[in-house]
Amino acid sequence: MGGLEKKKYERGSATNYITRNRARKKLQLSLPDFRRLCILKGIYPHEPKHKKKVNKGSTAARTFYLLKDIKFLLHEPIVNKFREYKVFVRKLRKAYGKSEWSTVDRLKNNKPTYKLDHIVKERYPTFVDALRDLDDALSMCFLFSTFPRTGKCHVQTIQLCRRLAMEFLNYIIASRSLRKVFLSIKGIYYQAEVLGQPITWITPYAFAHDHPTDVDYRVMATFTEFYTTLLGFVNFRLYHSLNLLYPPKIDGQADVELKPAEGKEYAMDSESYLEKLSALSASLARVVAPTHEDEVEMDEFPVEGETAEQMDARKKEQEALEKHKKLFEGLRFFLNREVPREPLAFIIRCFGGQVSWDKSLCIGATYDVSNPSITHQIVDRPRVEQQVVGRYYLQPQWVFDSVNAKLCLPVADYFPGVLLPPHLSPFVTEQEGDYVPPEKLKLLAMQRGENPDEESEEEEEEEEDDNDKEEEEEEEEDESEKEEEMKLKKMEEQKTQSNKALPVKVTAGKLRLEDRQRLEQEQQSEEKRLAIMMMKKREKYLYKKIMFGKKRKVREANKLAAKRKAHDTAVKEEKKKSKKARRA
Repeated sequence: MGGLEKKKYERGSATNYITRNRARKKLQLSLPDFRRLCILKGIYPHEPKHKKKVNKGSTAARTFYLLKDIKFLLHEPIVNKFREYKVFVRKLRKAYGKSEWSTVDRLKNNKPTYKLDHIVKERYPTFVDALRDLDDALSMCFLFSTFPRTGKCHVQTIQLCRRLAMEFLNYIIASRSLRKVFLSIKGIYYQAEVLGQPITWITPYAFAHDHPTDVDYRVMATFTEFYTTLLGFVNFRLYHSLNLLYPPKIDGQADVELKPAEGKEYAMDSESYLEKLSALSASLARVVAPTHEDEVEMDEFPVEGETAEQMDARKKEQEALEKHKKLFEGLRFFLNREVPREPLAFIIRCFGGQVSWDKSLCIGATYDVSNPSITHQIVDRPRVEQQVVGRYYLQPQWVFDSVNAKLCLPVADYFPGVLLPPHLSPFVTEQEGDYVPPEKLKLLAMQRGENPDEESEEEEEEEEDDNDKEEEEEEEEDESEKEEEMKLKKMEEQKTQSNKALPVKVTAGKLRLEDRQRLEQEQQSEEKRLAIMMMKKREKYLYKKIMFGKKRKVREANKLAAKRKAHDTAVKEEKKKSKKARRA
């Protein structure tokens, strides 16, 4: 029978995709503008399942986009703004070439601009959606805020990122939302819980930047352009949720323009406000002044389907969280010049502590080093020459470890010049069968309310006693060798004398009881073996893969445990040698 000929690549998956070049021609945009538009709108390339079919039989490397995404971009008003900007650049270049300075000024005054507000609203229909996608935005803004003012990116972008980042940190302090901190090689990882959503971001260390040559800063700047708009909206909503003024103002100076007398030494009048805000030492002004009322205990009703045990567990968790928020409440810290001021001030303020530093170091110092009410001084030197009685001198790691442990750790391990304990990641949760380092076990014991230091001291004493005994035994061995030789000779003589035939006796048999537990285990293992035999081929293959993964996990855990044991024995031997050398 005759009929229409079915042409290849005109139906099915081949029609759902479009190449990048065809998409550019459809939108009439240059490659940089197309890339910029895709970043702003959140449209990314897709890898087709049948690439050869989509590529019309060709195997050449091509970038594909979904056709429906490109059709969606056709109606975007920013595309017209991109075209207007291209015309503006062309006219400006022409005016410069003709030296028509009045035309240049007129064109600059009428430079085409665009807003990304509608795109933010389109990509994040609800506020919770925006919070869930805030990780990358914060990380990028904190990165750009540390850039030097070189030609790599605009100065206005760096200043905007710095302002938005400081506003967000001040919100976290006001709401006490910080939960975890981790110092890594890349930077400092923070995790906060904002309106029930965990937000994790990374801030780089305050080192001098060496811009890498293989990074395209234009692409990063496009992402930052969108992220700054998003973060501005989020900060506005978060501040108003806590009854705080936005843009933020320092408490007590909300009505008066902020021009501190000491600020002139550090920054210009235009920058002193931001510097004071970024000091993170002062509380923020509120829209309506809070009134101190008596705390009323609220009635709690169980959630539908929740048991009494679950309700108690939730209540305990809430109490632990409230206790964690007030970890440093009532403590006053002083930061020495050599420690990183911003992260420590941020963390201490997040947990209710008061913090200050030398006023020559940065704006915003609230008290001096000679203040007698200081409880903890954070130093990073081998020793402190002039020490004040009644004040703890600690290394900065104590603050980070205490936050992660959810309790103030013993200070003895963090004194100046002391070898610090390992900084464990709070983002790692050990499962059954995983290797758990002894430091983590000690920490878990402390969280349960036990005192592992007493046990460790007892173990050390036992080890010392064992070492002393070993030394004594070594001395005694030499003396007892001769005695043993004499005893052996006597025993041989006795054996030769008593070489008589032994009498044969018949003894009654004993009743042997069966081990029920062992029998049950054998029965269970047999049932398991038969069940595996009865499995289908595919199920058996999956089961073997799961068991292989579990065994590999156990092997890795055993390997780490063996490494740790070898390390501990080496340390003990070194201690023994040093003790012997001292005695000698």
